[in-house]
Amino acid sequence: MSQQDKLLAKILSGTSDTDIPFAQLWQLLYRLGFDEQIRGGHYIFTKEGVEEILNLEHKKGKAKGYHVKLVRAVILKYKLGSKNEPSL
Repeated sequence: MSQQDKLLAKILSGTSDTDIPFAQLWQLLYRLGFDEQIRGGHYIFTKEGVEEILNLEHKKGKAKGYHVKLVRAVILKYKLGSKNEPSL
């Protein structure tokens, strides 16, 4: 199991939302095909076919817990990162 697969499983489990490194979350979203824009301390992720715009920021290198919940909801809603998804 790759590091990205482990991170995806950790996010989907919902057991440690406040313990996800922001850099790893950013890398996962990039590998899932999201485009990124940076405005100040905000990282804005968009993807064609995904209605939601993910506006994320970090705190001391960690992703904020409620942002991880938003990312999880988008991953589940659009079935991103599944074996059928060509991006991962």
